[in-house]
Amino acid sequence: MALTETWRWFGPNDPILLQEIKQTGAEEIVTALHHIPVGAVWSTDEILKRKEIIESEGLRWSVIESIPVHENIKKRKGNYKSLIENYKTSVSNAGKCGIKIICYNFMPVLDWSRTNLNVIFRDGSITSSFESKVFASFDLFILKRDDAEKDYTPDQIQNANEYFEGLTTRQKEELTNTILLGFPGSLESYSLNELKSAINDYKGIDKTSLQDNLFELLKEILPVAEETSIMMAIHPDDPPWPLLGLPRIVSDRNDIHKILYVYNSLNSGLAFCTGSLGAGIKNDLVEMAEIFANRINFAHLRNVNRNESGDFIEENHLDGEIDLYSIMRTLIIEQNRREKKGLINKLLPYRPDHGHLMIPDKERENIYPGYSLFGRMRGLSELRGMELAIRRSLDLP
Repeated sequence: MALTETWRWFGPNDPILLQEIKQTGAEEIVTALHHIPVGAVWSTDEILKRKEIIESEGLRWSVIESIPVHENIKKRKGNYKSLIENYKTSVSNAGKCGIKIICYNFMPVLDWSRTNLNVIFRDGSITSSFESKVFASFDLFILKRDDAEKDYTPDQIQNANEYFEGLTTRQKEELTNTILLGFPGSLESYSLNELKSAINDYKGIDKTSLQDNLFELLKEILPVAEETSIMMAIHPDDPPWPLLGLPRIVSDRNDIHKILYVYNSLNSGLAFCTGSLGAGIKNDLVEMAEIFANRINFAHLRNVNRNESGDFIEENHLDGEIDLYSIMRTLIIEQNRREKKGLINKLLPYRPDHGHLMIPDKERENIYPGYSLFGRMRGLSELRGMELAIRRSLDLP
């Protein structure tokens, strides 16, 4: 049984059609109900409507990415208890509708962060990158976050200032728009004042507090996941270190171990994102894949080049500094083990995560950065070929 090839689709408003996805060879869809407000219940009717659209094109909906966790749950404030009940209902309804996996994250305020979404790559395609001094210049001199200077060394502040002084007004606007860009699936974004307000709401919440808030959520939703055969998969922080004075709690091996074993269940698993974790140069991804293999419920496979300063650029899938060959080999061996034992989490889906914007896609409108057709199709093809070679080397069907 091969790894399950999936494709992230943002629903009916996605400029990439299900018919096109089918021609990539992917058979299963990763999607979410982006039109439902964060915190509201996903009804079985809404889930089945989306499922019917997908199945009408000969595809299957196997992974939800994601049912967003409301900020009040993360902060344990306001109506967080009723929001947890809503989340439990949504998980239950997903299970009743035959969905197998729910990917989610617990990142405060921002789902991901980049400083440039229009990097011209060496082959002329478009990719994204993160530069620490650029992000610091936004934080210190555009956002002007309270006490931001406490999070940077004198050298970092000087470098950020020199960079900021060299920017034109237009470049400052472009940087602001890039960092404020909304969550995947939405081209909406924060305003500067909204971002400041969202950050201020986390005052007094440190890493330990945020971890405790996640653990409370898990203790509530995992019994529901077990009852309805849903495999949960928490996504790592992107990038895997604190930003804007906000804590991060899914950034390294120790973080992940705490999360997976606070409630020891196969239904509590990891979305192993090689790009997010790989941006952290101290993370040994091959080792982490081996350690957490039995709890990887979903995989995002992409590649990066990075340095010790916290800068990184998204590479082609089989280039870059992440050893995707060894990671995929570990996933194949683990999936084979699960199948032989008939485990409840025997499915091990992956998707080609992000792809460069290539010439045929440049005329499409509203493509979310990293989610082009041809860039991801190239990645999927490369990963599919690598899987076949590994399986034959292991004498697996």
